[in-house]
Amino acid sequence: QVQLVESGGGLVQAGGSLRLSCAASGRTFSSYAMGWFRRAPGKEREFVAGMRWSLGSRYYADSVKGRFTISRDNANDTVYLQMNSLKPEDTAVYYCAAVNRLVDGSLWYRSSLYDYWGQGTQVTVSS
Repeated sequence: QVQLVESGGGLVQAGGSLRLSCAASGRTFSSYAMGWFRRAPGKEREFVAGMRWSLGSRYYADSVKGRFTISRDNANDTVYLQMNSLKPEDTAVYYCAAVNRLVDGSLWYRSSLYDYWGQGTQVTVSS
């Protein structure tokens, strides 16, 4: 059984940084695609960043490109989302997601594609 556990959320001022972690367990994740999504109050869940675990290739939503970085730690089966230059509009619950298939291009955005989800971690950016 795949489990994804996010951590690292919190309250930060605009311009600050946070690093989110997603600890994955229950499988060998080398063939998986890992994604970060977020849901702001009153809005739909949206894609933030994605990474193919084995290749390390990365994909970002335009709204976070240049500010957020997705990475992984193979030894600990953990995926990270480093968030810099945070803005109030980044306030949301952030979710880690995983799917055992090739994901590329516009497929990254399709939340229904992902089979496994974490419980989410709250990020609040004050102005």
